[in-house]
Amino acid sequence: MRFRFFAILITLVSLASHPHLVRAEHEGKVQILLLGDSTTEGSIPRRHVPKGPHLEDVIRELLAEEKDLPPTNVINLGLSGEYIQRLLDSGRYEKEASKLPGIDYVLIRYGLNDNARRENFAENFPKDYHELITRLKADHPQATLIVMTVIPYGDEATSQRLNQLNEQVAKAEGVPLFDIYPRYAAELKRGPDMLNYRRYPLDKIPENRREFVKPFVVNGNSVEVLDNRLDAHFGHLPGWFGDRHPNLAGYHVIGDETAKYLAPMIREKFGKK
Repeated sequence: MRFRFFAILITLVSLASHPHLVRAEHEGKVQILLLGDSTTEGSIPRRHVPKGPHLEDVIRELLAEEKDLPPTNVINLGLSGEYIQRLLDSGRYEKEASKLPGIDYVLIRYGLNDNARRENFAENFPKDYHELITRLKADHPQATLIVMTVIPYGDEATSQRLNQLNEQVAKAEGVPLFDIYPRYAAELKRGPDMLNYRRYPLDKIPENRREFVKPFVVNGNSVEVLDNRLDAHFGHLPGWFGDRHPNLAGYHVIGDETAKYLAPMIREKFGKK
């Protein structure tokens, strides 16, 4: 009884600091934890479509369609701007992730912000990753830890360099590597800008169109739209397609591929006999 009380208390504290966190209900449900940056969190789609479905919902709902699998609970702890060193040094890992009860799978996707913000990246990124995995193994010894590659975001050469490091970390730690990159890249061939939202400075919109875009202005200085509805008017502007963060369609791609990856693992370990 004491353990259940503290587990619930810890979860409530996490909910208060991370509003879209799905409550951990570990009894009778397979627990899946997502760790990552803005491409995991999806803060802009959440702002525009609060009810989703968002990444964690897509994964959970698709796994629920596999009738031979037990129910799942997917907890999204992605955070915009985050990199591994900040996750650890800020105390957020300890506060929000370390004591979640009954975690069965942890999917970890970092590298984009680490590359931009971590000094001596090539050396420190693997070290940071090893530290995170060491802590996860200690805090969630029953969990399967899964290193994910980054999605296509910057130039391909940079993405491949990041993913080579992710692959090296997974191999060194003896944990699975989930390569999300090929599926996302393949989907982008249907349309290079169909999986990202548009976020553009208002002051770069022509003055005679600023009243027109007023319904799409956020915080008084940015035009945001999740789809291509304004491309006809502003697609010619330099940088209009520059923000590569996933829109809802992008998260459906990530969620679909994640559910396909996890389903056989869950089936083998937890499937109904």
